[in-house]
Amino acid sequence: MVHTWSSLISTLFLLLLCVTGLPLIFHHEIDELLGYDPKPEIAQPGAVKRSIDEIARTALANDPGRVLQYILWDKDEPNTVIAFTNNKVDGDPDAATLRAYDAHTAKPLGSVGGGPMLIFLKLHVDMFAGQPGKLFLGAMGFLFLVAIISGVVLYWPFTRRLSFGTLRDKSRRIAWFDWHNLLGAITIAWALVVGATGVINTLAEVMLGQWKANELADMVKPYAGKPPPVHLASLDATLEKARKAAPDMNVSFVAFPGTPFTSSHHFAVFMRGDTPLTSRLLKPVLLDGETGEVSDARDLPVYLKALLVSQPLHFGDYGGMPLKIIWALLDIMTIVVIGSGLYLWIVKRRKHRSHAIAGQPLLQPSK
Repeated sequence: MVHTWSSLISTLFLLLLCVTGLPLIFHHEIDELLGYDPKPEIAQPGAVKRSIDEIARTALANDPGRVLQYILWDKDEPNTVIAFTNNKVDGDPDAATLRAYDAHTAKPLGSVGGGPMLIFLKLHVDMFAGQPGKLFLGAMGFLFLVAIISGVVLYWPFTRRLSFGTLRDKSRRIAWFDWHNLLGAITIAWALVVGATGVINTLAEVMLGQWKANELADMVKPYAGKPPPVHLASLDATLEKARKAAPDMNVSFVAFPGTPFTSSHHFAVFMRGDTPLTSRLLKPVLLDGETGEVSDARDLPVYLKALLVSQPLHFGDYGGMPLKIIWALLDIMTIVVIGSGLYLWIVKRRKHRSHAIAGQPLLQPSK
């Protein structure tokens, strides 16, 4: 009963997540193919990168009447700088404009993150319903985990009677039942990982709010009551001081004062490591928005570290193309598992209904 209803309630939404998640596994490649991930020209040896202040001025000139929210450096494209502009510093993320700039020439390369992949991402993340949509999909993901665990408990005694991979052809229903169990066994570990990381990802805004209310509030306590800065410090000078505060780390992105990732008075420069794992983890360095001086630097709490690690793992974005292909194949198998489970339930319901109409007992005594 637990397995049946936890599966049925979440079926349609799980199919949505699996179908939209499939192209998102290859979103880098698809965006590049469709022109939504512009690349800079190959720089000449010894070419000097332009200042970030210059790139910031160029970004504001390209989007007049808007303000900068974030400047980001793609770890896979070190010669590209991405600027986020919006109507106001705490504006709706959906209203933000993302443009890529050549780090050596400060020339705009084009818009980033648009196109069909953005539609797939919104459907996958919140179904265009904002935070309520995220939390709802998180609940569906939890039911998915319940369905997986209850399925193992329910069918494990049954599978011990048959060799692993046995596919009987007594009837279409039994054949699909065996395929359902076989593919479910193959994908169980992957489904648990993807399901669990998906649930964690839906709580991102809740976790960020917790961090802001506790750790960030404590970091900016000396600035309580101070007005936002009128004139912002040089970005280049600010970034240099952040690098000194977190040596052996690289800049991931800088959040401007007033944005959701910092206070109204501080730049927040988020630093990342240089190994496959530490490059996914961030360390915030807060700097005075007017002077650029370091105010505080602390490691993120464990729950945010878990979130940062789970995000790329959810889409198989750790091991390059081989892992992405494996993720895609397992995703397709999971779609078959969900679809076959729905088919088996429908067949069972029809069988029960036909017996009820005929007035026959559903359970016949053995002869």
